[in-house]
Amino acid sequence: MERLIKAFQNSVRAFRRLIRTEKAFQQEIALLLIALPLAWFIAESWRGFALLIGSLLLLIMVEVLNTGIEATCDAISREFNIDIQLAKDCGSLAVLISIVLALGVWGIAVAERLFGLPV
Repeated sequence: MERLIKAFQNSVRAFRRLIRTEKAFQQEIALLLIALPLAWFIAESWRGFALLIGSLLLLIMVEVLNTGIEATCDAISREFNIDIQLAKDCGSLAVLISIVLALGVWGIAVAERLFGLPV
């Protein structure tokens, strides 16, 4: 149980730091807060609601991992290194892919709601 408490404390510390210092994380949390009630009206089922919110939680999770990769790379060296650049670029690509995924999920849900497309 102590290990779970420590893990939770570490997570809270990371959340606090990211919410204070990382603009992308702040924007994604704001997006999630706006999306929660919006998803309730867009989704036609609990599964749809879970998919809409889950796509945004996945985006936030990928952003957190990307920030961790960037912090690790910066701790190793601030000088240009092609391998460090690749690691950072791959993290950014992962965020982009998760944004495209979230946009696709939300786009389909909105189209279903507006145009009555089959679910």
